[in-house]
Amino acid sequence: MAEDGVTSAPNFHATGLLVSDRGILITGASGSGKSTLALALIGHFRGQGLFSRLIADDQLFVSNLDGRLLCSAPPAIAGLAEVAGIGPQLVAYERQAMIDLCVRLVPDAEMQRFQVDATVVIAGCEIAGIEVAARNVTAALAAISTRLSIASFR
Repeated sequence: MAEDGVTSAPNFHATGLLVSDRGILITGASGSGKSTLALALIGHFRGQGLFSRLIADDQLFVSNLDGRLLCSAPPAIAGLAEVAGIGPQLVAYERQAMIDLCVRLVPDAEMQRFQVDATVVIAGCEIAGIEVAARNVTAALAAISTRLSIASFR
């Protein structure tokens, strides 16, 4: 660990976003819908009046800051998000945020109907985890909102 309490890990293949004061990390195979889900979450929660913003799409720098996972936008891709069928587009972003939940996109056949509370370890940090079916934004919105105790539907 560095003297300032920060331990760095290599570049991490994931998409990160901030909703209100909650950081969300979305992981999954290439083409599983990480970017699409992140943009849908941002739009959904903005529509409810909550602050929502991308950290970075597809790649993040991850660090262990005194046991909390800190994700930062790599300068080369800061403010860019891949929009399916269009390509990279400029979006508002946060340079970094602490992560509270890791969402893993999995093939539909691997989804369990009911999940037990799970955690994942990234960069030596243990954070809450949940699996959602890849490319199922509607189900993911409800699961993520519930897991973070954010009112999803009003």
